[in-house]
Formats: sequence, C-alpha cells, structure tokens
Amino acid sequence: MKDVYIADAVRTPIGRYGGALASVRPDDLAAGVVRALLDRSPGLDPARIDDVVLGAANGAGEDNRNVGRMAALLAGLPVTVPGATVNRLCASGLEAVIQAARAVAVGDASLVVAGGVESMSRAPWVLPKPERAYPRGHEQLHSTTLGWRLVNPRMPDRWTVSLGEATETLAARYGVTREAQDEYAARSHRLADRAWRTGALEAETALVEGSDLTADESIRPDTSPQGLARLRPAFTAEGTITAGNSSPLNDGAAALLVTDAEGLAEHGLRPLARVVSTGAAGVDPVSFGIGPVHAVAKALDRAKLSLGDLATVELNEAFAAQVLACMAEWPGLDPELVNPAGGAIAIGHPLGCSGARLAGTLAHRLSRTGGYGVATLCIGVGQGLALVLEGTEGS
Repeated sequence: MKDVYIADAVRTPIGRYGGALASVRPDDLAAGVVRALLDRSPGLDPARIDDVVLGAANGAGEDNRNVGRMAALLAGLPVTVPGATVNRLCASGLEAVIQAARAVAVGDASLVVAGGVESMSRAPWVLPKPERAYPRGHEQLHSTTLGWRLVNPRMPDRWTVSLGEATETLAARYGVTREAQDEYAARSHRLADRAWRTGALEAETALVEGSDLTADESIRPDTSPQGLARLRPAFTAEGTITAGNSSPLNDGAAALLVTDAEGLAEHGLRPLARVVSTGAAGVDPVSFGIGPVHAVAKALDRAKLSLGDLATVELNEAFAAQVLACMAEWPGLDPELVNPAGGAIAIGHPLGCSGARLAGTLAHRLSRTGGYGVATLCIGVGQGLALVLEGTEGS
C-alpha cells in the first residue's frame, strides 16, 4: 500500500440559501474549484489526472447525475480524464476524498481530484410519475433541497422524522440544554469571523467567477447567546433546537488534490498532509447525530491513535446539540481543539461539499501545525464518516 498525500485543497466561499451564489449552477461551482486547484499547480499536466471524484447529495437537477464528469469537462480537462460522483448524503465530499485515497493507495491511480459540491438554492422540485396513465387528480411536487421525500412506506415512522426532530431526541438523551446550544452556536460565529479577519482561511479559498462573494456569507459576527435565546424552537413546540443553533442551507464547492510520493515528485508538489486512516459507521437512523463518535473510534483504532493524540478536529456542525452530544462521548478530547476556525453553524453546510471542505481545512491547518487531526461528519439516516490526517509541516 502506498502512502497517500493531500497536495492541495481549495473551496469556494460558502453562500447562503438564495444568496450570492444562488445564480451559479452546481456544475459550474464544481468546475470552478477543479480549475482553481489546477491553476495553483502550474507544473501539473491535467492530462496526467487519473480521475475526478466528486460528492453530491442531490444529483436531481443541474448537477446532471454525474457532476464529477460534468465538472471535469467544464473545467477544461482533457476528455480522456474520467469523472465519477458519489453520494453518502452529508458526507459525500469526504467519501469522495476517501475513495480517491484508496485508489491511490492500491496503485489504481497516482493523481486524483476529489471533492464535492451542492447548490441547495438550485435544488429542484421533483414530480413522481403516476402509477397509471392519464391520472385525473392533482400531482404533488417534492422539494429536493433537504430531507426525506418519496418515502418508502415500509420504512418505520420513527426513522423518517426530520433531522431536527431526531436531534431533539439526541439532545434529550444527553441532557444538552438550550443554553449550551446557543453558547456553542455563538462560538462558531465568533471563531469563523476571527478566522476570516486573521487570514486563516485565505489559503484554502478561491473566488467564484461572476460573484463578488469573498467570505462565507452565513457568518454573523454579532451573534450572541442572548440574541439566539430569543429564537423560537424550529421543530417541536417545547424543543431546544432553533434556526440559530443549527446549520443553515447553503451553496458551495471544494476540491482536493490527492496523490502519492511519485506524484509529488513528478509534478513538483509539496504535501499539506498524509492520509492515515478512515472509518465509516452505521447507527440507528434516529441517532444519526452520534455517528461521528463511532466512525472516529474506528479510524483512530486503525491508526493506533487515541483522542489524546489529536492536535485538531473538524467536526461538522449540523446542529449544536449534535456536536455537544458527540463531545460528551469524547471526554478525553480538549473541546478547544474542535473547529478552531468555526464550523457549519456559521460557515454553512452545502451538503455534498461539506466533507471535502472539512478535509481541506484540516489539511491546511495541519500543514502549519503538524500533528494528527480528524475530519468527521454525522450523516442522515444513521451513519458517520471520519478521515485521519497527519500534517507534513516542513515537507
């Protein structure tokens, strides 16, 4: 098995639902970060890329089922470079990075572009075909932006509740209070704002052609626990989860350059981080938010590491309650190491992009600090995914 490296990582600023990137097609968002990634490595011959693997959670609209191939063509890569799209819902972008790393590790590829994209603003409505021809009644459109649609009637009702309702049960189980959630959400905005102001995210960001968005659009620097406390529960009347302590709906794309030692040498690349291990786990669908705990445990076990060995963690903030539940299961982890540049509550959560964004942010940080880190996400319908990286400081 070959050592696998992240040679570079780039992402768009993340746009709000209906915001600055809403006019940009998802295939164009993806093509933009693929092109930006190659432009940052002028010594790299695009024809030498073995594959393009992108994650997308939707696929029902302008991403045209296989946005990986569409992005490669739109980015101007030679037609000989293939492309694939993978879907593990919220972790689709990280799944793409992991699949690229596996291909490189076993020698099936030497240079792969991996990442993810989502335009939740442009996610279409879908109209199911009728069971019989010429129906007389009305038909119903279903939104593909987020959540269940066209549910199989054999699925148990308790599994098909909304993500927010499921997280309310997790908050109750772990005793996560509304106050704790609002405090954590305010922290996410504060740290993300500081990261942009200090330039900590500059190296990983590429602007979107035709847009003047220069930073993540959902960040609200003036967010406070007191202000968040005034928001009403979003999912249940007596609940604790609000729009303010949940991740918003977003648009964005991210791409990483995954290669081996030969690829680094041949193309004059310096690695940001080395891929150490991965872990995927399944949990009860209603407990989806705790999935990262089990995925990280698998990844660390394979790496022969413990939580105490980690220098930093990028944990996707689907909900503050979900983050705090996971951290309750990680008593050996310093909470200040989690999302030190803010997380999805502030930055945003464009589903197919988020896993790749986390991996890219982690790789850039570890390239500066060295040490081990993990990127991990919870996944709707009960899964978790994790990737352990080691920084290559000084390489």
